[in-house]
Amino acid sequence: MFSRIVRTRRDVRTRVPSGGVAMSTTEDQRESGSSPKRGRGRPQGHGPGYETKRQEILDIATRLFAAQGYSGTSVASLTRATGLGKGALYHYIESKENLLVEISAQVMGPLIDTMRDIVALDESAAVRIRIVSEALLAGIAQRPDHVWVYEHDYRYLTGVNRTRFLQRRLEFEGLVFRLVDEAIEQGTFRKSDVRLLVFQFFNLHKGTIQWYQRDGGWTAGELSREYCRTLFNGFASTAGSFEQVEERVDRLRAMKARSEG
Repeated sequence: MFSRIVRTRRDVRTRVPSGGVAMSTTEDQRESGSSPKRGRGRPQGHGPGYETKRQEILDIATRLFAAQGYSGTSVASLTRATGLGKGALYHYIESKENLLVEISAQVMGPLIDTMRDIVALDESAAVRIRIVSEALLAGIAQRPDHVWVYEHDYRYLTGVNRTRFLQRRLEFEGLVFRLVDEAIEQGTFRKSDVRLLVFQFFNLHKGTIQWYQRDGGWTAGELSREYCRTLFNGFASTAGSFEQVEERVDRLRAMKARSEG
């Protein structure tokens, strides 16, 4: 994945079903992604090399979509970037919209899985929110272009693809709402409109994709610590609660390192 550089983006930024979109054979429908149907998965008789090439095409498309926008990237641009003719390209992707489905799935699928694991931890709500924060930022650090496309181009999904995407996004957001609500009930966060607290949490984290650069000197853990210090000190019902959260996160990280060692 290319390193992210600071730049002004284009104007218009724990699993989702990853099935492709079966299209008619007309060029116009393939170009626009109209009338998408659920994909059929890997065609019969194709081995691991097929999936490797398909992922390579997805990665190329992700870079193009992040730089030019989904609507600004033509099938001709994809064929030039991949070095494939149209027929060969459609052998792997089935439709342009299918690329967007797959990119979104590669962001949301692992995030939903991770989120479910975090919510199930026997820890305070504040500690779990801090871990969620780091997971979100780690996703941005690992796949900045994927996250950019996921955040900005999902509106080009149509029909059942859009419905599934929004359902999964609501599931993830609902888990965050649940944790923030628990933090209020536990007395860690002051009583407030939970929606405003969650919106502040999301806005701070999502904004990172606008300026993050992989070699910028900050890890996901470092950013999460500073973000949550700012948020938790503003949300806190009493002073000093964030330091207790951070101490617990450090202990959990050390326990995980020992178990993996």
